[in-house]
Amino acid sequence: MRNNDRDAVIAGLVALAGLFKANPQVPVPLASVIIRAFAANGTDDEMRAEVDRVAALLGTALDSHHLPYDHYLTAIEFGPVRYEFIAILAAARARHAAADSYRDSVQIDNL
Repeated sequence: MRNNDRDAVIAGLVALAGLFKANPQVPVPLASVIIRAFAANGTDDEMRAEVDRVAALLGTALDSHHLPYDHYLTAIEFGPVRYEFIAILAAARARHAAADSYRDSVQIDNL
């Protein structure tokens, strides 16, 4: 992410928080808010290394609940707001591509 993109995301989050703070009548989500960022595509080792690097910056551990799905993930929570940094490993991408390859194969007749 370029610095101007990063600055725009930060400014947008601060502006949204300010809006909520200044206008208590504006509803906020009832459920948790999750912000996800993804490792750049690369080899599984490269992507895991990037998640490990971000985990070290955040002072967080890996989320082992997602490992069986080949999602290598770390996260930090601020109350109901969660930031996740994720690498979707090759096996998960291959499973998704295989399932998605059938997308246009099934046609529903108009009744």
